[in-house]
Amino acid sequence: MTRLSVVISAYNAQDKIEDCLKSIRFADEIILVDNSSSDKTVEIAKKYTSKIFDRPNNPMLNVNKNYGFSKATGEWILCLDDDERVTTELEKEIKEVLKVSVGKFDGYFIPRKNIIFGKWIEHTGWYPDPQLRLFRRAKGKFEEKHVHEMVKVNGEVGTLSEPMLHYNYQTVSQFLYKMSNIYVPNEAEVLINKGYKVNFADAIKFPLKEFLARFFAQEGYRDGFHGLMLSLLMAFYHLCVFAFVWEKQGFSEIEKGNILQKTTHEMQTASKELKFWLRNEKIKNTKNPAKKIFYKAFFRK
Repeated sequence: MTRLSVVISAYNAQDKIEDCLKSIRFADEIILVDNSSSDKTVEIAKKYTSKIFDRPNNPMLNVNKNYGFSKATGEWILCLDDDERVTTELEKEIKEVLKVSVGKFDGYFIPRKNIIFGKWIEHTGWYPDPQLRLFRRAKGKFEEKHVHEMVKVNGEVGTLSEPMLHYNYQTVSQFLYKMSNIYVPNEAEVLINKGYKVNFADAIKFPLKEFLARFFAQEGYRDGFHGLMLSLLMAFYHLCVFAFVWEKQGFSEIEKGNILQKTTHEMQTASKELKFWLRNEKIKNTKNPAKKIFYKAFFRK
């Protein structure tokens, strides 16, 4: 069977790194890129591998991951974060794939189960959450343009069926910390580099669009109160992206007209969008054909 190298990126992960390492004991090689941890992450990792590399804690997370790829010797690489786990079912599927690695694919997407605030989030845009993590060493790497980017594989890509586990945000504080210190500044920088200029209406549209997408289009309501709170938190995330761009562009007075009148107009537009989605979901979740016809006629008014 083809050799597999697992590359893990970790930072102050003493409470979770061992479970991650235990889940990939089947690998031929384990490489840990430690992002200058100040806790016992490295001490724990030494029980599982000697291939540990210390790197500065780069805000562009994927720089250090690419460094780890450069140290791998296996023909295939599996890339993991310290809060991710490979299940026994996924392990079995990976082994099967590597047995026939002469096939047409040079990489594979792996679905990911996100456990957020103690619950598997099956909707709200967090499942199946495919991640391109298994790939031929000579064929893939990150482009280092965005913290949420995928590995880019030079070749055809397939999809595995068994998911990995991702113990994502476990506390609200963790969500807010990562948002304000890593993700939002990077997202804002990407927008600025693309030439985006702050627009008054986007202060409302950015968070509203995200909430409607998460809660309605991606059926966040099916995740119960978790889905509602996560949709609201992600709306707040996008409001903060807008605010960071505004800050970077000098807190300019971008709307000098009647702010109350124009805000009222935007809120009325937002209200129409909300009514559209409420109507849509009402119709979609009604099983009685006669009621569907009634709702469609009623909501046209």
